[in-house]
Amino acid sequence: MVDYQLKGVPDAEPLYRLVTNIMTPSEAPVEELAALYAGRWGIETVFDELKTHLRGARIVLRSKTPELVRQEFYGLLLAHLSIRSLMHQAALGSDIAPRDVSFIHAVHVVRRKLPRWAALPPLGEEKNFLAPSLRRFFKNVSSQIYTAGIPEV
Repeated sequence: MVDYQLKGVPDAEPLYRLVTNIMTPSEAPVEELAALYAGRWGIETVFDELKTHLRGARIVLRSKTPELVRQEFYGLLLAHLSIRSLMHQAALGSDIAPRDVSFIHAVHVVRRKLPRWAALPPLGEEKNFLAPSLRRFFKNVSSQIYTAGIPEV
């Protein structure tokens, strides 16, 4: 068992406790374990955003083969990255820190602005059509995330 404190972090608990099966302190110093634990919560937040807010609680991956499941999962990751990028862009144009922009609100704005079923042009035509359209879309959406955003607490 490892006890540690976060010094200089506002609103931190007075004591944190980790339980590990590593018995030799030289294998994993306390500072390293504490940093890994904090990093774990970062990825847990991403998992929550993917599973609960982006994909939706009742929607399952519908692909039937491993290759298509992988493709669908990569699509979810790209959608998450796109929304996070929009949030960052919106925060850059304001006095808000990127971490204070609401992911849930950003998802709602994108869903309202994105057509339910969008058709993309054939490969090769995207230079003439897709890029300018996407730039306008992202600029419009990022400004709405900022102007109507309610920061998460």
